[in-house]
Amino acid sequence: MKKIILTGGGSAGHVVPNLALLPTLEKIFDEIHYIGSLNGIEKDIISSYPKIKYHGIPAVKLKRSLTPKNLLVPFKLISSTIRAKKIIKKISPNVMFSKGGFVSVAPAFAAAIQKVPIISHESDFSIGLANKLIYKVSKVMCFSFLPLAKKHKKGVFSGSPIRHEIFAGDKQKVITTHKLSTIKTNLLIMGGSLGAVAINKVVRDALANLLEKYNVIHIVGKNNIDKKFDRKDYVQIEYTNDIHDYLACADIIISRAGSNSIFEFLALNKPMILIPLPKNASRGDQLVNANHFKELGYAEVITQENLTKRSLIEKINELNKTKQKYISNMKKASTTNAIDIIINEIKKVMR
Repeated sequence: MKKIILTGGGSAGHVVPNLALLPTLEKIFDEIHYIGSLNGIEKDIISSYPKIKYHGIPAVKLKRSLTPKNLLVPFKLISSTIRAKKIIKKISPNVMFSKGGFVSVAPAFAAAIQKVPIISHESDFSIGLANKLIYKVSKVMCFSFLPLAKKHKKGVFSGSPIRHEIFAGDKQKVITTHKLSTIKTNLLIMGGSLGAVAINKVVRDALANLLEKYNVIHIVGKNNIDKKFDRKDYVQIEYTNDIHDYLACADIIISRAGSNSIFEFLALNKPMILIPLPKNASRGDQLVNANHFKELGYAEVITQENLTKRSLIEKINELNKTKQKYISNMKKASTTNAIDIIINEIKKVMR
């Protein structure tokens, strides 16, 4: 009986690529397990997939600020690794696939102790702390960006695994459901799986101007809907499992610059304005991702420091006039079949 353990979490970006592999994994493995945090977003997402058995462990996260709490991280990591080791020993898997994020460090260490081979994946243009640790115990680490893969001895360039369902979105379903104007350009604004307060505020400040010629579909994040802004052609959503329909509807996307999301926009040839997380709120990976996509002619960028009502409206209007240029650039982009490459690496190392 063949078994695989998937791990990754902390944000949807560390979960969704696992799901892109799922249809193929189901053909290879008799059992698919997932190790994530006790109450993280990965648990909510995986609960929609009854074929995956979920196992929760305490999450361990290193704070980026100087705080005494970081002194407890090694002890928490040891405790979580012991918990993960018990789970892995009971499952006795053939292989583990790690998508990264702080949630996946303990399962990866536990798998290495149990001599379970690990294939991992890094989505961003720079490797994160969690994946720096996981790389040490991985047989292979797959990368979304070729320059980063070339820098690592155990690196394989795979590209980003794209979910098949995003190509099957229904634009008309969104327009009909929300009674949107059929003559306006459709903006899809999203701040990642947890929303983005800074983006939400500026979008709402600019709303009256934007609604003159755009439908605004706004994924605001959990508990961020504000009813006082309700009006025609403005849609507020906390989070949706039908993102493929909203992507199909979008003529322009305004988003953070998480790698998995922007590669999906690229695959769909959607002109994008990227507002990356600032360095004081992250390790700076989104800034690098966004600037790389801008250099390739796929996106425009507004840094959060320069995000204002005026800069947002101007950038949207500018991109709306020139969006065909960006679509043309994206259609010329060289692509890989990331799912096939990753699955092939998994097959190679299975014990």
